[in-house]
Amino acid sequence: MPATRRPGSVGRRLAIGLAAGAATLLTGCSTPATHPAATTGTVGSSGVELAVPAALTEGGLDLRAGPVAVPLELRMPSIGLTAPVVGVGITPENVMDAPMGPATDPSWRQAFWYRGSAIPGAPSTALIAGHVDDPLGRPGVFFNLDDLRPGDPIVVHDTRVGLDVGYSVTESKSYALDQMGDPALLSRIYGEGPVQGTWPRASADGLSHLTLVTCAGDFHGDTHDQRLVVYATRVA
Repeated sequence: MPATRRPGSVGRRLAIGLAAGAATLLTGCSTPATHPAATTGTVGSSGVELAVPAALTEGGLDLRAGPVAVPLELRMPSIGLTAPVVGVGITPENVMDAPMGPATDPSWRQAFWYRGSAIPGAPSTALIAGHVDDPLGRPGVFFNLDDLRPGDPIVVHDTRVGLDVGYSVTESKSYALDQMGDPALLSRIYGEGPVQGTWPRASADGLSHLTLVTCAGDFHGDTHDQRLVVYATRVA
């Protein structure tokens, strides 16, 4: 269901709603703050070994540091989307960050890779979020995310070496805001590990998964009452 867009309806509330009830997100973790090294290879749904992008951030970058540039570009040709990606961490409220600013701020048209999730392409789950609109109600980066259908391609492009990590949409589903505190759902969205307070773990099926998230539904109070979640699995 497309979102009923209202000015000021997104921002950090997107992330807070996403991680409601998941205040242990990578906190109290015994592992170091640095993101673990990327896997050098993974297996796609076809059974062929596929390359994985190298580390996306500098070593020693704390997960509580602010947004940082990462060498990725997100492409969804079926909805005409090409967007830069920034790496985001955790806010003081222990939830995934969702940068915002005035209507002229570039964050409304950027995608946010959560640095506590897997590097896209690794045999785990990578999470990328984005705004549905800006403070003036104009389309945000994920304005048309609800138009994705199963089988549609998603590409995460490594701008350093030209590597394309290709995914195929498997499901698109909207959830009521109060569902977003369910631990089982959060583990599906973030993958195993972050919600339990650790770095990403290998997926049970050994495949690479990608989750995309934005606001959806109707606007009530200070945010939308739903979150749209798109699930995809690596194919190339």
